[in-house]
Amino acid sequence: MLSLELPQVFWLAPLPILVWLVLPPARRQQMALWVPFYRDWKQLRNNRAGAAGSRKFMAVMMAVIWLSLLLAAARPSWLGEPISQSISGREMLLAVDLSESMTIEDMQVKGQTASRIEAVKEVVSDFIERRQGDKLGLILFGSQAYSHVPLTFDLDTLGTLLLEAQPGFAGKYTAIGDAIGLSVKRLMDRPEQSRVIILLTDGANTAGTIDPVKAAELAATAGIKVYTIGVGANEMEIPGIFGTPLGARRINPSADLDEKSLKKIAQLTGGRYFRAANTRELEQIYQILDELEPTGEDELLFRPRTSLSHWPLGLAFLCSLFIAGLLVLPLSRTGRPQA
Repeated sequence: MLSLELPQVFWLAPLPILVWLVLPPARRQQMALWVPFYRDWKQLRNNRAGAAGSRKFMAVMMAVIWLSLLLAAARPSWLGEPISQSISGREMLLAVDLSESMTIEDMQVKGQTASRIEAVKEVVSDFIERRQGDKLGLILFGSQAYSHVPLTFDLDTLGTLLLEAQPGFAGKYTAIGDAIGLSVKRLMDRPEQSRVIILLTDGANTAGTIDPVKAAELAATAGIKVYTIGVGANEMEIPGIFGTPLGARRINPSADLDEKSLKKIAQLTGGRYFRAANTRELEQIYQILDELEPTGEDELLFRPRTSLSHWPLGLAFLCSLFIAGLLVLPLSRTGRPQA
């Protein structure tokens, strides 16, 4: 079905006629200089006007161009047949830590040593693809928290923007409380159904103005669940001198992870805390989240819209070329007037 988004622009259709009727004709200027070849030039101009066709024909062509431009401005589009899409009505925000510590390479991705953020991107991207029917958003946080992607059904764009995010974008520290507070703010005005925050971090709250537990209490009051995930290996080997086993030692790279606070946040909001020491555990966690927060079976009907503005624009362009051709051809045939 053909649809016009701005049909009111056709009120401008009589504008050229009104301008022609209202504005006075241009005054003829007296010649200030005597030009010897003026008579030949005038004859050439008359020939060119004659070759362009009658005034009525030119008026029709200009009217077609004007109406075509108005039709393009009205934004014509074609509405396709209704398509059903399964939706759950769930509003889910992913809060991802981008602090400096997320660059620590203590994880494995496809058999290769990788940083924590690379492992998170690998697993979370698959999780996003499986959330068809949910509205997802993305909160990134470091020293500050900011909304990177608002709640949307466009999961492809959300996944792309997650892959482009890099540690340090929001500072090198960790503002867990601010991330929860901002997530709650984004979800409070949404319909009171299943509103969920999945917070993923590898440290403790070291920045921000909101205490994480206080932010969790606010989320609980608003009926928002918070699932917390602690990322980072439990053990990591530091190479010795010149990369040799001599002097090598093992450390716990996740010593700064505040599991106590993350468990408290999940407990207060009715969520759960998960520990992901490697990529396999992280994948299992998101599989569990799929089961805890399953996709619903409601259906949303929408009609795909295809823009048709390029067709009237193309017609106006072709008419302009046609008029220009009629004006130029007589000139090329006549040639330059003789002195």
